[in-house]
Amino acid sequence: MKLNLKGILLPLLAAALLSPVSGYFQEKLTYQQPSQEILDLVNAPLAPVVRMTDNGKYMLLLYRDTYKTIAELSETEMRLAGLRINPVTNIGSRTNYYNNIMVKAPSDREAIQVKGLPDNPRLANFSFSPDESMVAVTNTTAEGVEVWVLDLDKAEVKKITGASVNANLGDVINWFKDGSALLVKMLPDSRQELIDQAEAVPEGPTISTNDGKKAQNRTYQDLLSNPADEFNFEQLALSELYKVDLEGNKSLWKPAAMYRSISFSPDGKYVMVVTVEQPFSYLVPYYRFPSTTTIYSHTGDRVHTLLKVPLIEDLPKGFMAERKGMRDLSWRADRGATLVYAEALDEGDPEVDVPFRDAVYQLEAPFTGKGTEILRTINRFRYISWGKDNLAVAYDSWWNTRNTKTYVFDPSKPGKEPVVLFDRNYQDVYSDPGSFVTKRNEYGVQVLSLDSRGNAYLLGEGYSENGQFPFVDRMNLKTLKKERMYQSKLTDQKEDLLDYHVTDDELLVRIESKNTYPNYYYKHLKKRKGPTQLTFFENPFKSIQEVHKEVITYTREDGLELSGTLYLPVGYDRGSGEKMPMILWAYPREYKDKNSASQNTQNPNEFTYPYWGSPVYWVTKGYVVLDDAAFPIIGEGEEQPNDTFRDQLVANAKAAIDAVDAMGYIDPSRVAVGGHSYGAFMVANLLSHSDLFAAGIARSGAYNRTLTPFGFQSEERNYWEAPEVYYTMSPFMHAEKMKTPLLLVHGVADNNSGTYPMQSERYFNALKGLGATVRLVMLPKESHGYRAKESILHLLWEQDQWLEKYVKNKTTDSEAGSE
Repeated sequence: MKLNLKGILLPLLAAALLSPVSGYFQEKLTYQQPSQEILDLVNAPLAPVVRMTDNGKYMLLLYRDTYKTIAELSETEMRLAGLRINPVTNIGSRTNYYNNIMVKAPSDREAIQVKGLPDNPRLANFSFSPDESMVAVTNTTAEGVEVWVLDLDKAEVKKITGASVNANLGDVINWFKDGSALLVKMLPDSRQELIDQAEAVPEGPTISTNDGKKAQNRTYQDLLSNPADEFNFEQLALSELYKVDLEGNKSLWKPAAMYRSISFSPDGKYVMVVTVEQPFSYLVPYYRFPSTTTIYSHTGDRVHTLLKVPLIEDLPKGFMAERKGMRDLSWRADRGATLVYAEALDEGDPEVDVPFRDAVYQLEAPFTGKGTEILRTINRFRYISWGKDNLAVAYDSWWNTRNTKTYVFDPSKPGKEPVVLFDRNYQDVYSDPGSFVTKRNEYGVQVLSLDSRGNAYLLGEGYSENGQFPFVDRMNLKTLKKERMYQSKLTDQKEDLLDYHVTDDELLVRIESKNTYPNYYYKHLKKRKGPTQLTFFENPFKSIQEVHKEVITYTREDGLELSGTLYLPVGYDRGSGEKMPMILWAYPREYKDKNSASQNTQNPNEFTYPYWGSPVYWVTKGYVVLDDAAFPIIGEGEEQPNDTFRDQLVANAKAAIDAVDAMGYIDPSRVAVGGHSYGAFMVANLLSHSDLFAAGIARSGAYNRTLTPFGFQSEERNYWEAPEVYYTMSPFMHAEKMKTPLLLVHGVADNNSGTYPMQSERYFNALKGLGATVRLVMLPKESHGYRAKESILHLLWEQDQWLEKYVKNKTTDSEAGSE
């Protein structure tokens, strides 16, 4: 009998092509929208961002759309030297814009609409004038970037430049200290036409060389890759500096250069300018290109070229590595014109054993010669909060031990030994003493806020074993005596302490609950008055405001206490005994001690805000959600956290599921796990090395650690030092073990170090080739975090479809029966 193979194979092939469950063919799909329950939450209006002047006179309410559009993300974009630039408008192509401004006095109930705003505003780069009476801001049009100035008293804006501002390297607007004019980066007349790489004819190959030095850099993205990139970057980075007064009159202050940062001295007499120089690099972003730091007078006359930094490609290995020479240059905030900088005493190499890592110097005008040493730090220097001539507070840190020290010292007596105020593990949040309160001084710069007796004040977040209770402490920096002035006693609300005006005894706080939108209040500590409400924002997420929410604690098999925020479905009856599906969402974090790893920093009274990446949407669809579940990875002493990464992941997951199962709320066979970035990496590992989950969602992750060979996340060792760790931790290397449905999502334009889109594409191909149930969704134009509303809605639809099919409506073997 002769078989008609054509008659058999063609129908089979057609069926395979049309089958929606086929893992071997791509699906052509337009942007989809999730169900109405989720859509209503996505479309809820966004409350404004609040900015208050330091003098407490004005509150700025800044409004923006929750999401961009895919059309906005599709505007022209060039990716160069770690930047993403719109070469038409000359501003970052991913810039967040505000579209409306309102102004109010804190005592006023209603805000005033600012007059004179441009049509279709795209506002960014807000900068208060030195006396806080005005705000400069950029507006991006189709032609380019303009500068506008807002008069806060009149609540009115006016344009002072045309669309010729260059915002590509940031630090666009700087006020002259008298508030009469701005120093603005403008497009130079000499800019040349950019090279169109699609049409350019190469003049030769691209060649990189190394002379034997070690250059162990992370896997940066958006780097320069050829001479055309170099040319385009230089043209886009070049600016002229103009002095522009409030009437729009402008004069050239400095000719074209690649200006990176600009900083006026507190008294306004000098300007520190950092420029990017050549040669460029194909290995590191622009901020590690050569640079020159020059001090000018406020009139533009060169005073001194202070520093020339070479290309930084070959730092010593380790997170605490630094370059040699002057670094971290800044102005001393309590003096008119004194520079401060640090230098490494260990040659910038963490492996060098020295009693002090850094020395800190100050340098007076005319800024020549070596500065005067005023401090040495045991760890790597971070920054200084200046108080007065004989009082300052300095901070250092060391990643490998998670140690941070806070020093009080006398800058006027360089030989006097500093006093260590706090010496602690910075991951130990229960011991956090808080942050010192600052105020604006006569120069308009932030310094320590000291009362008439020389006391400083600390605002602390107040995490403890019993919950979160923020506090205000008063501390005498001479006697080191500390007393508690205030501690929140709220148990059904969350209170954030934002600022304390010592002279006026005004404590600015933000108070919220799980169903009450955050609003701003004043409290008076000495008079024990308040709270006086300053804003009146309403909850836009009414459909989930009555959802049951609590922080649960539970124990890992090794005795470590963990926590997570548990949400129950809308309308769920806790006494019904009904077993619901669950979504577990988490992100692993590394610790060097169990005490810090077990601490709880979640507050059940935090407002329930369903942003684009949140799993909370699914409480409207009948799911229990365990959000921000603690996933500590601990390596004490000489052991590194990643040495037992997989085992600890599985132990964390099992403890979380067992805890909610024991409460009687869930069906443990219908649990999904999800995560983003390093959380996606976690998901792939959990599905490969456990059978705890019905399905997984992994967004924008990295799955093959050999593609990030010089470290990743908190792993300092390179691949050749710890090949077994890189292999064991890589889900790609264990793709044959994947037996659980996995939804992979990635932005096509991901710019995060290490999470190349290729990571998801190659992992998908491996899983597909080995017969796993897997779906890969590549979101056009999206970066590491997703921005376009079309993308967000489609993402939520994809996740919802996946959860419905493989979790909520999962068919068990017993239900399916046997053939």
